[in-house]
Amino acid sequence: MTAKPLPGQPHFAYRGEELYVEDLRLDDLARQHGTPLFVYSKAAMLAALAAYQRGFAGRRAQICYAMKANSSLAVLQVFARAGCGFDIVSGGELERVLAAGGDVAKVIFSGVGKTRAEMRRALDAGIGCFNVESEAELEVLNEVALAAGRRAPVSIRVNPNVDAKTHPYISTGLKGNKFGIAHERTLATYQRAAALPGLQVVGIDCHIGSQITQEAPYLDAMDRVLDLVQAIEAAGIPLHHIDFGGGLGIDYNGDTPPPADALWAKLLAKLDARGYGQRQLMIEPGRSLVGNAGVCLTEVLYLKPGEQKNFCIVDAAMNDLPRPAMYEAYHQIVPLAPRAGKAGLWDVVGPVCESGDWLGRDRALHVQPGDRLAVLSAGAYCMSMASNYNTRGRAAEILVDGDQAHLIRRRETPADTFQLEKLL
Repeated sequence: MTAKPLPGQPHFAYRGEELYVEDLRLDDLARQHGTPLFVYSKAAMLAALAAYQRGFAGRRAQICYAMKANSSLAVLQVFARAGCGFDIVSGGELERVLAAGGDVAKVIFSGVGKTRAEMRRALDAGIGCFNVESEAELEVLNEVALAAGRRAPVSIRVNPNVDAKTHPYISTGLKGNKFGIAHERTLATYQRAAALPGLQVVGIDCHIGSQITQEAPYLDAMDRVLDLVQAIEAAGIPLHHIDFGGGLGIDYNGDTPPPADALWAKLLAKLDARGYGQRQLMIEPGRSLVGNAGVCLTEVLYLKPGEQKNFCIVDAAMNDLPRPAMYEAYHQIVPLAPRAGKAGLWDVVGPVCESGDWLGRDRALHVQPGDRLAVLSAGAYCMSMASNYNTRGRAAEILVDGDQAHLIRRRETPADTFQLEKLL
């Protein structure tokens, strides 16, 4: 049977009139496990990782998965087994890495608001590096490290004032963003870090945003960072590694980000030209590894035609898929088994009591109650941002490997949602 892969998600394909993930029918998974249901393709994750690995072939490079994109333990396990380190932004994420069997020496701790307790736990665990994001954080980390009788390995995150040309909520490299040290303060900050006895300077870090679909911001940021490397090392402070962050986008709706291997071929050529080609490199991809490895399955509950809008009400909601409500983000929505006939225009909405609870607007669908749909490109920033709003249990998660389906998270019950609460 001829397979018709979905655009941007080749491990999800129609075979005849039914949508498959790898070798399994998605409708069978929905019947067995219920909806809403997140389904991930292991092969898709490893294929996305392989593009980075090809790009870094023959180089000294460490890929650290930015786990905020999807922090499910089994997903972390897949990347840990493939040799990845992890980029974390909280103490809770560190505990997830440890629970998943990740190599703690390959952990990078980013984030603007690390607490003293988180710093101490990360030091005790033996993480590879702290990406420090402010001058005040340097001082606190030094105090924590001295109290622990340790030296904390640090890399300073530089804010290069480069426009990533992405949504303002996920832009991180401009002067108006809360992240990193201002470009013009970087050298002085490194000099202070090098003078503090509880710190060991090991690298420099830069991350300019997420869902970036153009090469130019990366090339511009690399030039600015390498200018700083030259100035810092000229001041007598050696840098063991250069961390260029992540942020590469995926195809949500005809987006055309460069393939990871093609992008890094250009970036490495620039590194070589400037004499830094043999330096230890670190990168922190997240969305580009998992975004198009997942879908969210949902069932049509009701059709509600109206004078101005037609509403297709489904059982998935903004608590399951927050991106449309937060960013007005676009996710393609397709049927698991398309019906013959003329499609109508529907706003696909959920049951949550908010007008912002929508998954897609003006979608051409031919559907009836009981039909099942797939919300595409749902592997990143969906389950990791899910909530229990309206006391809705978070969805189950399935990881597919060929013809095997692994339940990696059971569906939450109402009792799960209030198990930590106490009556008066």
